[in-house]
Amino acid sequence: MRARARLLSGTKDDMRVLVVEDEKRLAADLTKALETSGHVIEQVSDGETAWFLGDTEDYDLVILDLGLPKLDGMQVLKRWRTNGRTMPILVLTARDSWTEKVDAIDVGADDYLTKPFRMEELLARVRALLRRQTKHASAVLSVGDIALDTRHSRATKGGIPVDLSPLEYRLLRYLMHHAGRAVSQLELTEHVYGQDFERDSNAIEVLVARLRRKLGPDVIRTRRGYGYYAGALDEGSP
Repeated sequence: MRARARLLSGTKDDMRVLVVEDEKRLAADLTKALETSGHVIEQVSDGETAWFLGDTEDYDLVILDLGLPKLDGMQVLKRWRTNGRTMPILVLTARDSWTEKVDAIDVGADDYLTKPFRMEELLARVRALLRRQTKHASAVLSVGDIALDTRHSRATKGGIPVDLSPLEYRLLRYLMHHAGRAVSQLELTEHVYGQDFERDSNAIEVLVARLRRKLGPDVIRTRRGYGYYAGALDEGSP
């Protein structure tokens, strides 16, 4: 079953987002928009696979259609919450019913969007849910004199723009979202490249070295045996 899940995985990025949508065109549009915004996307089209992935993998956010084959989206949502899964969930539905909206929120949805919708609105809601999840009130993340505008995917150092590659940006954003916590190389690999990337690769070390050359040696620090971190380590952090 794990192998099957990996075959269904899409291109990956910084924040791991599971897209559960059976309309092929909409699923493709969602995947493209979210990847362009710098997210690692896994996309599936039925409720059973979605339930398994959401119950066994760690996602930063799920976009869940309610009208799914094999297992209805509402049942998927109920099972996740019953099993203690706490990732933010944005529900999509073509049914314009206020009672269904109330039911979804009562079951555990964090937000709700009725089809058809503008992609800009969905992306704004995704940003808001991710900020809430990582306890950031603003779309701009800051560590020292480094600022990251997550809405426009721009980085500055002391107010001066810094040119980052997509992978460098993803790595920096993940560390800044989790500033104060040492993040393991495995966790970074899964959120920057995806779970199917070679775990023993030195790709993360290479990206960290590049970022240190561009931003300064103290922006990303190493805690031996635990991983990399941005900012001052929180009290009680490993």
